[in-house]
Amino acid sequence: MRESPSRRGFLQGAGLVGAGLVSGATTGALLPAATLAWRRIGDDDQGTDPDSPRFTLAVIPDTQYLFDGDRGDSEPLAATLRWIVAHRAERNIVFTAHLGDIVENAAAGELAEAGRVFEILDRRRVPYSVLAGNHDIDQSTTDQRGPSHYLEVFGPHRVRRLPTYGGGTPDGYNTYHLFTAAGRQWLLLALDWRPSDGTLDWARSVLAAHPTSPAILTTHDLADADHTGATWLSGHGQRLWDRLIKGSDQIFLTLNGHFWPPGRLVLRNDAGRDVQVHITNYQDRYYGGSGMVRLYSFDLARNTIDVETLSPWTLDQPSERRNALARREVELTDPANRFSLPVDFAERFAGFAPVTRRPPRDPAAVVGDGTVAYWRFDQGRRDGEAMPDGFRVEDLSGQGNHLTRVTLPGSPPEALRWSADHHDDQPAHASLFFSGGRRGRPSSHESQPARGGYLRTVDGAPLNAATFGQGYTVEAFVKLPVDVRETDSGGMGILSRFGAGRDAGKTGADPAEPIALLGLSAGMALKWAVFPVELDGIVANWGHELRAGEWFHVAVVNDGRLSTLYVDGARLLRNPSVPASGLATSGESWLVGAYHHDRIVQQGFYGWIGDIRIADRPLPVDRFLRA
Repeated sequence: MRESPSRRGFLQGAGLVGAGLVSGATTGALLPAATLAWRRIGDDDQGTDPDSPRFTLAVIPDTQYLFDGDRGDSEPLAATLRWIVAHRAERNIVFTAHLGDIVENAAAGELAEAGRVFEILDRRRVPYSVLAGNHDIDQSTTDQRGPSHYLEVFGPHRVRRLPTYGGGTPDGYNTYHLFTAAGRQWLLLALDWRPSDGTLDWARSVLAAHPTSPAILTTHDLADADHTGATWLSGHGQRLWDRLIKGSDQIFLTLNGHFWPPGRLVLRNDAGRDVQVHITNYQDRYYGGSGMVRLYSFDLARNTIDVETLSPWTLDQPSERRNALARREVELTDPANRFSLPVDFAERFAGFAPVTRRPPRDPAAVVGDGTVAYWRFDQGRRDGEAMPDGFRVEDLSGQGNHLTRVTLPGSPPEALRWSADHHDDQPAHASLFFSGGRRGRPSSHESQPARGGYLRTVDGAPLNAATFGQGYTVEAFVKLPVDVRETDSGGMGILSRFGAGRDAGKTGADPAEPIALLGLSAGMALKWAVFPVELDGIVANWGHELRAGEWFHVAVVNDGRLSTLYVDGARLLRNPSVPASGLATSGESWLVGAYHHDRIVQQGFYGWIGDIRIADRPLPVDRFLRA
């Protein structure tokens, strides 16, 4: 909270700085992180999962009114800390950060009482950090102020036994912490109310010592806000921005209390990347903020940070006993306190921790497991160069199931061209772009032919006659253009077996449909529709609609009886229980990038197709091309 130095006197303490601090000059001094064993924290089933892509950072701002001489109530903070312990595994709460102003008057008794409450975390070795706000120390000084009652209770000695503790400044008022979440190491800086110039040098040295760790900066005073939603850097916050944050690309999120109401802004650092600057403080609300906790739920799979704010102390109260004010404080759902942040984590961290792309894999590394056809499009051609008409794509399985280009009438050579675009887990770092379209709908005046180009297996290829009685696996990498839904491209075929059902002796369902089709519906939902050997009709597996502008690995696995559809290794829902053994055949070619009906190609594919593999047996997910 804002206040002048005259509001209260500073209570000089005689306690010594806690053990475990570095010695020597502040600049560049780091504590050896011998205690940092990266593992699941905790000794029981309340531990966290360091590999889950979803994890939570709990943030507790100014609790000063709960510890205010002979006024206040420590129970709201105690309820919050108990809630964190109880929900640690469920919410994957990997770390808790207090933003300062733990108490109101920096009094020894107040700090001791707050220290007893924090034993709730200490007893379970739940990782956390604290830092001094202006109400916890002599606010007229920097972190070179010397001993204090704050250091006696909340100095680094308190948290140094935690596996997340990294080190601190010699003065004891600044610490850094390391935790593992989403399979990587993260760094959190906990800086004093007024860090000295030497401390800013120290912070830069901490970042330099952990050059690939994304960093969160916590401090008491950085951003201010008003009730219109406007947010800006405070005077001291501008100093931190200019001297530390804007030049440190690792710092992507800053959190502070002190001011109210809550607010946030986005600033661009020297690297041209976003820094989220957030202020959160609830001391002005009912019951001194009711021990409010803000939860930052990171989801790296969704590239999102979900933020919510709640009061566990109020939640603990029986609903019928909550007063009118408490009922409004159970959870804050206004836009300032409940929101989601889209963050492309890979892009945001690319400047200091670029994602190591998987290198191309040699065909020999993926041919096997009963592979009867393997096609890839890395023949060394230039990106965007048209594939010549009649060009042959070799079957790298060695089975002789080669492909040749076919151009639909009236289509240009560029309707089928080489591309360097590819799925990150694709063995070949190349694909083909198919610029196809559908056959015009018949009318009384005209009917336009399908356009584009496609590939077909050569005459006499063994694959043309294969019936796969022992099961099969079909895989492909696919990407749809961003405008695919605006171009009337529904109903496309990724891979199909030429010949209508009737050509294979099938009379059920629609005998004009392809004998086998891996394709997309009008709404871009994945489907696998086939005439099995022993059935007269079609058996179809359905998936969900595929997003445009994104690569997917698609696969269908038949175990000799049932077929199952997968996208990116995930089993889909609409897989029928109807037995579908083998694949019927008319002995004709397989087509890549075309849909046909009644023996007429109705549509050329629109999008990218990468590696395709067909095996004569069911393969487990961990043997897919993307594995």
